[in-house]
Amino acid sequence: MATNLLKLPIQTTKFTCSPLPFSHSKIQSHSLPSFSNHTNHVSLQTFLPRKPLNTPKHQKLSIHCSISDTSFPSPPITKEEAILQAKSSLSTALQKPLNNPKLTGKIKKEKQPRFRVEIPLIDDSPESLTQLAFDVFKDLPIKKKRSPVRVLLVWPNPTSMASGITVFQGLPFGFFEHIELSSAMTVNNRILNSADVAVFLAPNSSQLAVMKLVSDSLYPSPLVLFNPKWAFEEEESFGDLSGFVASFDVLYAFLGLEVRGLLSKRKGVVFKCVRDGVVSGEKWNVLVEEEGDENQLKVVSRFNSRPSITEVEYVLYNLMAVNSPITKTAKYLKDLVSNVTGKKQAN
Repeated sequence: MATNLLKLPIQTTKFTCSPLPFSHSKIQSHSLPSFSNHTNHVSLQTFLPRKPLNTPKHQKLSIHCSISDTSFPSPPITKEEAILQAKSSLSTALQKPLNNPKLTGKIKKEKQPRFRVEIPLIDDSPESLTQLAFDVFKDLPIKKKRSPVRVLLVWPNPTSMASGITVFQGLPFGFFEHIELSSAMTVNNRILNSADVAVFLAPNSSQLAVMKLVSDSLYPSPLVLFNPKWAFEEEESFGDLSGFVASFDVLYAFLGLEVRGLLSKRKGVVFKCVRDGVVSGEKWNVLVEEEGDENQLKVVSRFNSRPSITEVEYVLYNLMAVNSPITKTAKYLKDLVSNVTGKKQAN
């Protein structure tokens, strides 16, 4: 079935067509391996969602998303829909552990529920992070038997925490507590012990050690890792902490892509959305617009685990090689500020 996507603002390219409005950014190139029997290459560029600009009507393009499998979750068409999808994934996954008496038992130590959500931000400012966190968690539809759910927001630095306190101050008192990650182990134990859910907001890789200590102190409360600042490809280099990072199951993530050849250019997205709380049952999907029809997206590959940059490149390389007789040098152009694939890149 096809659904109308929002009209997207055109930037420096002939057209911009992704699941959300995406802006061009500074990029870093990564060359693909050469293939002796092929002369075809592709170029990828990632994009970042933002609110539509006030551009003239003739500079906007309306697109659709066509997915034949109705069981597959469609990529978001607006920022608001992305937030709703993420909230739905979170609330469904959290509902069971919040109301599961086994987690509070002392006979057998249960696995601590740990989840991960990644929604790209327009920039790395504290205001962007706090506004997105507010939109996602302010009215998250989760319930606990006989008591309201208390959410502990763990901010990456004092500036972000101050901004967060200001944004959340209009909500009912006691539903949200705020602490700063570096000082989390020195706060009153009441704050940690009373948390039903803890959310680590945009932590850096340098904060992983203290993040693990805080996570252990919060057991058995469910944890949410929200927009980590490191790149997915970095995680193998975290040593003993790699396993800790891998223990957070991705519930929701997406990344806009542009596939460029010498004679053609196509748009797409890497997307995962867990809807029923069963993380293992949802695949990572790579969608690309239909050839000759920039208004349609189709699934071109699915992965059981999160695909690396190289794996996505290889899928799209072969796609472009089949459909285009001549293409340009193959590169993966990483987004400056995409929190789906990772950290901010330097000039």
